Amino acid sequence: MRAYYDVVGSPALAPNRLRTTKPRPKPDVEPKYLMHRLLILALILATLAFSSGCVYRANLSQGNLIKQEDLDQVEIGMTRNQVRFLLGTPLIDDPFHTTRWDYVYFVRMGRDDATFKRWVTIVFENEIVAAIRTDQELKPNL
Repeated sequence: MRAYYDVVGSPALAPNRLRTTKPRPKPDVEPKYLMHRLLILALILATLAFSSGCVYRANLSQGNLIKQEDLDQVEIGMTRNQVRFLLGTPLIDDPFHTTRWDYVYFVRMGRDDATFKRWVTIVFENEIVAAIRTDQELKPNL
């Protein structure tokens, strides 16, 4: 390398100067663009705030849908298998109350309360239908 500098010459060195003032730091963003960024940020935050309350809720259908014509066919004196054939497996088959089957059904549309509710209880004695209760009330806030 010395031979190169001998032929070409050494690079010029900057003179030593004492700085009396610090250089001003350059701003990251120019002032006119700063307002644009703040406006865009405010619009994004406002959009998120307004859209968070508009979450879609799907319709909810729970239980056994029992048609009135199927329920009309259930009679006192039928066996459990005959009732299961007509109405399907009960939603609530309580192991502590083996003589009772409950068929519950409700539909909730979006955020509204349930629009259609039905609760039917079949009571058995000795594996045979003893009572059919159809007009039972479900909680109103379902």
